[in-house]
Amino acid sequence: MSEARANLKNANRIVIKVGTSTLAYPQTRKLNLFRIEHLIREIADLHNGGKEIIFVSSGAIAAGIGRMGLSEKPDNVPDNQALAAIGQGVLMHIYEKFFAEYGKTMAQLLLTGNDTIDAHARENSRNSLLAILKMGVIPVINENDAVATDEIKIGDNDNLSAMVATMIDADILIILTDIDGVYNGNPKTDKNATLIDEISSITPAIEKIAGGAGTKLGTGGMYTKIQAAKIATKAGISTLIIPGSEVGALRKCINGERIGTIFPAKIGGVSDE
Repeated sequence: MSEARANLKNANRIVIKVGTSTLAYPQTRKLNLFRIEHLIREIADLHNGGKEIIFVSSGAIAAGIGRMGLSEKPDNVPDNQALAAIGQGVLMHIYEKFFAEYGKTMAQLLLTGNDTIDAHARENSRNSLLAILKMGVIPVINENDAVATDEIKIGDNDNLSAMVATMIDADILIILTDIDGVYNGNPKTDKNATLIDEISSITPAIEKIAGGAGTKLGTGGMYTKIQAAKIATKAGISTLIIPGSEVGALRKCINGERIGTIFPAKIGGVSDE
């Protein structure tokens, strides 16, 4: 066990981000309730163990696509905003139901890029999140896709999760995705690609191996996840990219087991550049 992974056991405030590719079936574009329930149960159990959990979730547009019976994501902003408005309620209803079954109270927060960048809005968002955590409640955060515009839209919840993590001084950021972690090639096309266990420095070479958007449902590919890790590690927050489909992945991660890819925190905010 590496020192970086061993230190994960001491993490108290944890931001967990889940992508659309983990939450929805690729064939039908509908939500994978089996996977969602297991994920919520893991989060609830970590919370029972005394961890503060901040849950950043994609999936509102996918939930809207499923509810409306569409076969693919629209290619224009207004339709996607409408689907987000429809799907957000669907998604939160499912989350609230599962959290309640495990004795947990959740709180929904919708953020835009301005809420994490503008000093006044950022302070308000931080105070709200800290108050929710103090109450023992699990905040569930998503970008406010129903009203976000191109000028203020973060564009993916990977970057949003990193901004939230820095905002509230999280100990670690965990990003759940549809592959096992960062590979030295594309594992979907290159059978010789191997998983990179630890990335201590995010170099141009590391950024180059990351591709674009991974699915038709999601907006963020591995590149945005690496950029999120870059934001978080510079702020002193260790970041992990782990498989969202593996039951028990979160617990393995927190216990320091070898799973996914870890980006150790930069001590004192040392830059990679």
